[in-house]
Amino acid sequence: MKRSWIAVLVTVCLAFGLRALLLIDATALWSDELYSVGKSFQPSFSHLLAMLREDTHPPAYYGLLWLWGHLVGQSPVSLRFLSWLAYLAGGLVMVCQAMALGHAGTRARVGAVAALLAFCSPYPIRFAIEGKSYAVLVLLVALAWWWRRSAHPVAYGAVAGLAGLTHFYGLFLVLAAAAWDGSRRRWSFSAAALIGALPALAWMAYAADYLFSSRAGSWIGVPDYALLEETLARGLGLWPLPKLALILLLLMVLRRWGGLRRLPWPSWNLLDRSGLIPSLLMVFGVVVVSFVKPMAFSRYFVVLLPAVAPVLAVQIGAFELNRFGRGCGLIILGLLMVSWWGPGFSELDAGVGGVREQDQFRLISQRTMRLQDRYTPRPRLFNLSDRMEAAMGRIPLPSSPWGGNGDLKQRLQGPDLPRQLWLASSGPPPAMERKLKPLQSRVEQEGYHCEPQATDLTHARLLLCRSEAMGRSE
Repeated sequence: MKRSWIAVLVTVCLAFGLRALLLIDATALWSDELYSVGKSFQPSFSHLLAMLREDTHPPAYYGLLWLWGHLVGQSPVSLRFLSWLAYLAGGLVMVCQAMALGHAGTRARVGAVAALLAFCSPYPIRFAIEGKSYAVLVLLVALAWWWRRSAHPVAYGAVAGLAGLTHFYGLFLVLAAAAWDGSRRRWSFSAAALIGALPALAWMAYAADYLFSSRAGSWIGVPDYALLEETLARGLGLWPLPKLALILLLLMVLRRWGGLRRLPWPSWNLLDRSGLIPSLLMVFGVVVVSFVKPMAFSRYFVVLLPAVAPVLAVQIGAFELNRFGRGCGLIILGLLMVSWWGPGFSELDAGVGGVREQDQFRLISQRTMRLQDRYTPRPRLFNLSDRMEAAMGRIPLPSSPWGGNGDLKQRLQGPDLPRQLWLASSGPPPAMERKLKPLQSRVEQEGYHCEPQATDLTHARLLLCRSEAMGRSE
């Protein structure tokens, strides 16, 4: 590959990575990220473990985040910056893996394609600055496939164990790999994976009361076409099916006029060494089980990225094209990059309102920062939002916390009723209205009149409720 093309490649990848970094504080922490704060930014590790016993995920990421917060500080930026570092490291491992899997004469092209997939495609970008475990999970799975291909069972088992303790999809992947390697009589790797899976299995037993209850994963539905479409959209970006059709058309053009003599299918050896076969086995198993106990969720399938990206890079890098074929390929690649640069960042840069996953906690925290008698159906999340905004220096630390429904009931039964109080919520509008309505009804029954105060917010409500009786007495 010419130096000029290498410079272009590095520039494009740096542009994507740096843009993600610059957006690290562009949106408010959304509910799942605030839950990460509540779980990990604990005063002691024992508090963390006790809280995680009532959680859907295993403890490794939250333990790492706890240590990270004590080292560099507990703030929204430090929370997301850890994921950004994991995104960079995971991308580098995937590029190295793809080049190691490629043929000697194609490794430069393979590395270039792998870099674009690992650093610029929607899946890794979407979670590059997410205060959740996904970027760390991708890094650990990429390292596991690297050590498995390199024939280092001890390192493979150790990293696989960490992946299983980071997310249960990591555990499912490790178990699928153990079953596959066992069927191929690679006993050392099968045993390494099984031993690595033991800590995550022990954690499942420790948290079994919650994990096997109806509360765990209650938001996940039975697999349907929407799951496939959303997963494709996470991998390809906006309009995934038209993009697949465009890629198919490109292959037909390359086959007829672009010098592509035949469309090479990935070899069995490549599928095996890359970890793609165990990954597909895991997907099949998860989808089948999900018809009984739903657990197939599109964002969790980011765990496939460390196997899929190197395989695609090896296949595309092996194309031998004429000048016309290379030109067509560059045009389609350019169109993909443009679509990934624009809509690919839409969820990370949500504009003035700072909406992230239909939440606007930050703006409510800022607009109520010096107010008393604040109540919400989501007090824990609003208190965590206040804490993070105070850590960033955007608001003073509130003198009184947010209260919930029980706190509001107790306040209204007291002898000294407030002249006014505030009600707030954030989230998807229908759910937000439904959860806020009981609080509003309660204060209105006590003679308060509530008026909206944040009509410019699309995914948050703020109500000022004044006592009508006190207003008349004045």
